[in-house]
Amino acid sequence: MKLPAPLRRRGVPAEIGGIVRLDRRTKTLTKRLGPGEIAVIHHSDLDRVSAEALVAAGVSAVVNAVPSVSGRYPNLGPGILLEAGITLIDDAGEDVFTAVREGDRITLDAGLLLDLEGAVVAEGTLMTTDLLESKLEVAREGLSDQIDAFTENTMRYLREEKELLLEGIGVPEIRTQIEGRHVLIVVRGYDYRSDLEALRPYISEYKPLLMGVDGGGDALIEAGYRPDMIIGDMDSCSDATLRCGAEIIVHAYRDGRAPGVERVHDLGLEAVVFPALGTSEDAAMLLADTKGARLLVAVGTHASLVEFLDKGRSGMASTFLTRLRVGPKLVDAKGVSRIYRSQIRGWHLVLLVLAGLLALVTALSFTDVGLAVGSVIVARLRDLVYFLKELLT
Repeated sequence: MKLPAPLRRRGVPAEIGGIVRLDRRTKTLTKRLGPGEIAVIHHSDLDRVSAEALVAAGVSAVVNAVPSVSGRYPNLGPGILLEAGITLIDDAGEDVFTAVREGDRITLDAGLLLDLEGAVVAEGTLMTTDLLESKLEVAREGLSDQIDAFTENTMRYLREEKELLLEGIGVPEIRTQIEGRHVLIVVRGYDYRSDLEALRPYISEYKPLLMGVDGGGDALIEAGYRPDMIIGDMDSCSDATLRCGAEIIVHAYRDGRAPGVERVHDLGLEAVVFPALGTSEDAAMLLADTKGARLLVAVGTHASLVEFLDKGRSGMASTFLTRLRVGPKLVDAKGVSRIYRSQIRGWHLVLLVLAGLLALVTALSFTDVGLAVGSVIVARLRDLVYFLKELLT
């Protein structure tokens, strides 16, 4: 079954076909997506980081089993997909995960998913710019409710983790020496690539301790660095990075449960367990601060209220309090690449080289050695001219 042409919305591609890749965890799916494939996800309130990962994978379309904008807050992910020209089929239903299988080839026609015979296997809503804007407008109206919830979560976290926040009670013993050092904490979040690139001179000069938060360990490896420590629940860091020799800190639930430990042990590695509420980036900051870090430089972490909400976790309130705890030690690298641009141009370097050569020639011309060298050079030039004349005649 195909939609008649008059029913297709203006500006929407008629048909998009491709191989299906599906996973309920978007960050797991993006690791195996290829260009031109169709991603089937289960991601309410699609966030910016996940959307950027889908764009980077080069997918032709995204099919979301649930609403990409639930109305809780104006999330950023769907707009990023549409700006990149990626078709988004929204709210296709839970059954889409049984209607299609990994590796199937399907065709998208407006909001329909068609198999090779043209039969409809699932149906959702084709997301357009106008539809997205109307959904985000409704979400903006309800943002005050989310701020109230954020406030309540903040107070709950403060009550339950006041010993950790105020006195550092519960921070584990580690072998890596942190006291007195700069610590670069890398989260594979917003703008982490550009910020890491902008920080290369700082890393080269200060040699900070490199701490990757879960996938942030892979980000450091991709940038050409070896992490000194990796901290997180170990669900998004590659095996190769875990084996790089870094000390591994598994972020556990407050009751001590640490699912990530099993994976580390299966790789034949040792790990330190750090039970704490909040996110892994909070645990990284608290660990570095408690162990006496002189300065914390954060890459890819969450810095604003919208970013906290866009992460999709009520527990993001812990990040707000953690930043208050570490206070003046924390320097956020976010935006460094946009604020600073090198003012050195190619012609500046050419002028510098020419000025240096002129200074060298001038200095040599007033010394006996310089005069002797000049005479030799002049003689060699005359020989070259004579040789060329002989060659031409």
